[in-house]
Amino acid sequence: MNILFLTLVKIKSLEERGIYTDLLRKFKEEGHEVFVVSPSERRDKKNTLLIKDDGVSILNVRTFNLQKTNIVEKGIGTLAIEFQYLNAIKKHFSTIKFDLVLYSTPPITFSKVISFVKKRDNAYAYLLLKDIFPQNAVDMKMLKKGGVLHKMFVKKERRLYALSDTIGCMSEANRNYVITHNPTIVPKKVEINPNSISAITNVQTLEENQSIKAKYGLPLDKKIFVYGGNLGKPQGLDFLLETITATTNPKVFFLVVGSGTEYNRIYKWFQTNQPKNAKLLAGLPKQDYDLLLNACDVGLIFLHKDFTIPNFPSRLLSYLEMKMPVIAATDANTDIGSVIETNKCGYSVLSGDNLAMQNAIDALVSNAHDFTQMQENAWNLLQRKYTVDYSYNLINDKLINV
Repeated sequence: MNILFLTLVKIKSLEERGIYTDLLRKFKEEGHEVFVVSPSERRDKKNTLLIKDDGVSILNVRTFNLQKTNIVEKGIGTLAIEFQYLNAIKKHFSTIKFDLVLYSTPPITFSKVISFVKKRDNAYAYLLLKDIFPQNAVDMKMLKKGGVLHKMFVKKERRLYALSDTIGCMSEANRNYVITHNPTIVPKKVEINPNSISAITNVQTLEENQSIKAKYGLPLDKKIFVYGGNLGKPQGLDFLLETITATTNPKVFFLVVGSGTEYNRIYKWFQTNQPKNAKLLAGLPKQDYDLLLNACDVGLIFLHKDFTIPNFPSRLLSYLEMKMPVIAATDANTDIGSVIETNKCGYSVLSGDNLAMQNAIDALVSNAHDFTQMQENAWNLLQRKYTVDYSYNLINDKLINV
């Protein structure tokens, strides 16, 4: 079958590792033809380009700047992208009949593209819901609830949900939220299809880990608690900085590695405070990041305390893949913390609860037996719930039974 995937993520090859490329690679391995539409931002100074390689067609469409740009261009780019994608599909994929159109949020502005492909090809439309917008922007006070922009985006959100034959949510809390806040949606078309990866076993010797730690200036005699990924407002990183300041356990060292809109503020904080128990690194290439992550001990997840939507960060999968216990410091609405605690691979605390955070940190460095068991539990959870085989089968079953 022919699979069309629409995304805001820049994809140049399916050999890259990630939640989308891993899933698409699974479709390819199962004999499907894969077609990807991905942005090539204005700053890249490249025209729209179609790349064909071994049964995969990747259409990089020239767009406005969508990431790390001012809010005006980001807004214009988000609204314009469906027209840019639609024109590119009509031009480059005019003779292809698609059986499935697969797409993720963000953005919520692909409705015209999805509608066109559904009508032209009678394609099945499957939404991978990774972001509940515009409510997340309201939570972060980036949009005024009930304002003109908010009403416009709510209309687009409802249109996207209505067009989708199935909505795959990241967790049970996600599914419940969508059904509760969208009473026009038939509940049976909303299912749990979580973030998933093609997991690999990462084996590094003690000597290799020590060499990596030395390379990045990390201590060899402490447990490394790592926060890796996006450094933005949604992560509520003030609590991360509070945690670094409050932690006096001599066995603990924090590593913050990533990029995002809050990076410069975090960098200035490190420059001003010069913490002896923490280090900040700018974002690394995926391969280097994985090697570094594998040399660390505990994964950290942070979410802003004001969120009313149940986010489920994909960085959890990277930690589980490295057999790392996890501490999730989040709002009260997400269920990522309860998933971690239910499966006995870490601890859940509310963002801002310093006492609970310190208790969790101390627990992870005080009991070697429990720590080892949590490592195994982390890997087992990944294998049970978050592999691309699971996601692929959910989606493929829809196509078989249409």
